[in-house]
Amino acid sequence: MDNAGYLIDGTWYPRVTKIVSIKSKPALYRFYSTVGYNRAREISSKSAEEGTIVHESVEKLLKGEKVGDVPYSVAASIFAFIDFYRKNEIKFHNEHIERRIFCKENRYAGTIDAVATIGGKTGILDIKTSESIYRDYNIQTAAYLHALKKEIPELETRWILRIDQNQKCDVCGAYRRTKGGREKIKKNGSPLCVSYNHQWAEPKGVVQLKEIEDDYQEDMEGFLGAKKLWEWENRDWLRKAGY
Repeated sequence: MDNAGYLIDGTWYPRVTKIVSIKSKPALYRFYSTVGYNRAREISSKSAEEGTIVHESVEKLLKGEKVGDVPYSVAASIFAFIDFYRKNEIKFHNEHIERRIFCKENRYAGTIDAVATIGGKTGILDIKTSESIYRDYNIQTAAYLHALKKEIPELETRWILRIDQNQKCDVCGAYRRTKGGREKIKKNGSPLCVSYNHQWAEPKGVVQLKEIEDDYQEDMEGFLGAKKLWEWENRDWLRKAGY
């Protein structure tokens, strides 16, 4: 149960990320079918490891702590965040950086990346190291916002801060992403290069900040629906655990 939730004040609460994992992910299934199960597990594990390094490094930077040596595979991402943070007026609330939260009413818990104020609006800010910003993030951030709404009444929105990196071909302009050790190349239609003679530049970080403008209440209903399905799917072991 340790990897599925948290024990808080003697009560076990399932994790938000574990609950939302019940949602179907067609793109993930295509990935598994394309590279094979074992290779997919290997890539996913390495990708998660790199994502953790980025998260932990950003957390230290926000808290004014020193960041040690980081691997080449994520260095450009972290440098890009530093540049982005210096150039943009974002107030991160230190007491809510990498903070565990829980909701007694609906019995779930999680760990938020940050609460931030941007352009006069205060909201949940969730850091992702994914290739894109996916709608699935709506229900996760809605659960976080709902859990903190009473404690922080000024919370009114949610943001996704995507931090990534890629390489550009100096000849044809294609892009390569190698997260988790998996090479993905996006061509731009130019016939100048074929797959074996791209001239890749050094990795360049990518930072994208996007506000989730969809209705929070509707997203929260989606989360509670996912939670109900997750509880149904795991009914037997949850009962044994006294849930």
